[in-house]
Amino acid sequence: MRALIQRVSAARVDIEGETVGQIDAGLLILLCAMQGDTDAHAIKLTDKISKLRIFKDDIGRMNRSLLDTGGAALVVSQFTLAADTRSGNRPGFSAAAPPDEGQRLYQAFAAKLADKGIAVQTGRFGADMQVHLVNDGPVTIWLDTDA
Repeated sequence: MRALIQRVSAARVDIEGETVGQIDAGLLILLCAMQGDTDAHAIKLTDKISKLRIFKDDIGRMNRSLLDTGGAALVVSQFTLAADTRSGNRPGFSAAAPPDEGQRLYQAFAAKLADKGIAVQTGRFGADMQVHLVNDGPVTIWLDTDA
C-alpha cells in the first residue's frame, strides 16, 4: 500500500458540493492499494502511521504521534499514487489494485485505524472528490509498505 500523509490543522472532502468527511488537527491520508496488497499491508501501514512521530511536543520538536495527540485522520482513496510515469507522458495505473480489492483494502485500512482509537473520516471510494486542506508545517510524508 502507498500513502501520502499530510499533517493538517484542518481538512475536508467534498463531493458535488456536499462535505462527506471533515477533520480538525490530524492527518490527511491519501491511500492507494497496490496489486498484491493484503490485509497485512493495511495493518502494517496503520501501525506505522498511528505511531509516526511528526507532531510537535511541548518544545516544538516533532516527537508526538497521532495516538499521542488525539488527532483525527481523513482517509481518501487515491489510485493515482500508483502512477507509472517512466515512459511517455500519460501515466499508467496498472500497478493499482483492481477496484473491488482496492475498495475492500481502503475500507479495511480506515477500520483498522479507527480500531486504534483514532477518529476517522473518509472520502468516497471511486468518487470525483475535492480535497481541501490546511497543511501544518508543511509536513508531507510518502510511505510505501514495499519500500
